[in-house]
Amino acid sequence: MSLSGTSGVFARQFDEIGRTVQIGFAGGRVISVSFPAEHPGDADGDHDLLDRIDAYLGGERDEFAEVALGLTVPTDRREALEALRSVPYGEEVSVSRLARLGGFDPDDPDDLEVVTGALADNPIPVLLPDHRVSGGPYATPSDVRSELRHVEGISR
Repeated sequence: MSLSGTSGVFARQFDEIGRTVQIGFAGGRVISVSFPAEHPGDADGDHDLLDRIDAYLGGERDEFAEVALGLTVPTDRREALEALRSVPYGEEVSVSRLARLGGFDPDDPDDLEVVTGALADNPIPVLLPDHRVSGGPYATPSDVRSELRHVEGISR
């Protein structure tokens, strides 16, 4: 799927999660994913990535690995968030394990603070799947996180 040059905001309501998924693009890269309670009236609902999210919520396995992201976060937090992409569909990791995957020391309080801060402020949930981490914090709202875990067969 080529997103080259895509810019703007796209959104669609999904009954499976009882919310809208809103995606922001800049220069063909996803820069944000959010779950507003109300559908934004000015957002276009027709986008291939929203179609893929629809299929994913319907049970189709998708890790969104090739979707280009435009993370605008500090480098250390970027490393923690990029480690989320290595957590396979349907698997769960602890915050400590995620820290190790990102090259952080899980026994260092400063390193753990970087990792938990990155999780709490994750600008691109679903594509950076914080719902696969046990013991958060999370940027994904709890009701949405619960449904994403259910879709992937991860225990609630």
